[in-house]
Amino acid sequence: MRAVLFDALHRPLRLASVDTPRPGRDGVLLKVCRCGICGSDLHITEDPVFGAQAGDVLGHEISGEVLEVGADVRGLRPGDAVTVAPLHGCGDCPACHAGRPALCPRMQLVGGGYAQYAAVAARQCRPLPWGISPADGALAEPLAVALHGVLRAGLKPGDRVLVVGAGAIGLAVGWWARRLGAARVAITDLAPHQRERALALGLDAFIAADAEQAVRVREQLGGEPDIVFECVGKPGLIDHCIGLVRPRGTVLVLGLCTPRDHLDSFRAISKEVTLVMSVFFDLHEFDTAIRALDAGRVAPQLLVSETVSLDQLPQAFEALKQRSTQCKVLVDPHAVGAAP
Repeated sequence: MRAVLFDALHRPLRLASVDTPRPGRDGVLLKVCRCGICGSDLHITEDPVFGAQAGDVLGHEISGEVLEVGADVRGLRPGDAVTVAPLHGCGDCPACHAGRPALCPRMQLVGGGYAQYAAVAARQCRPLPWGISPADGALAEPLAVALHGVLRAGLKPGDRVLVVGAGAIGLAVGWWARRLGAARVAITDLAPHQRERALALGLDAFIAADAEQAVRVREQLGGEPDIVFECVGKPGLIDHCIGLVRPRGTVLVLGLCTPRDHLDSFRAISKEVTLVMSVFFDLHEFDTAIRALDAGRVAPQLLVSETVSLDQLPQAFEALKQRSTQCKVLVDPHAVGAAP
């Protein structure tokens, strides 16, 4: 099969021909229909903390069609359209039985989506309901990540919400916040290129991250935000969010920041800020995210800015490491197309 491989840190991904994977007794072989390019994939190719090895196939936001099932698989059959929860737990511990594989001591984040075919455990797959296409199914994973963050923050109807960072996760957080009853939702970023997308997704305001940011936040929200979501992952931004949130408000951290960070603990304790960390999701949230793909007019599919082929993927991947006008880029591994 054709696949795009990781070779080494700080080097571009590479298109190659490799053996098609085989499913285990408890697994399935998928024809990959779509795979999203996630910000964590960009981090994996730049930071040794993730332990990527030469020859790895990245890509964990996967949807596809079941082609083959292992001998022990029940409930799935060839032809089923599915989306994949990439959190692979042992399947036997209390966390796995509770639908929380992210808390399994043996949890692994499974990739393989930057290829024409992928083998995953059947328990990671969720059938797509009628009316939700495999082309949309790859959005379930980032939507579940955003939903988990919103629920961890304890959002209540009527809350004022600020999202810092207008990438795909930040925009999805804003979309969920509106859907779950926030009174006002604003998003802020250094660059204005996601303004129209944010408003189309139902957010109330887009605010430039400049010297007047705090003033404009209060104007747009009618006061200081009850919750600030940090969705960038750069040193100093948690502290920045603590400065923006109201006293006794909540800062929810979704941004993946691998360098050591710092914050003004005296200011945080003086404001009695609640600081909450969020990563991954549970399978109940994943199921909710799947159903949300049939949301109607203001749908999360608005997050998708481009779909590329495997030929185009290495160049598109490198471009995303720079500040760009893209939002969520999907890969169609079976599309025919040369790199531009």
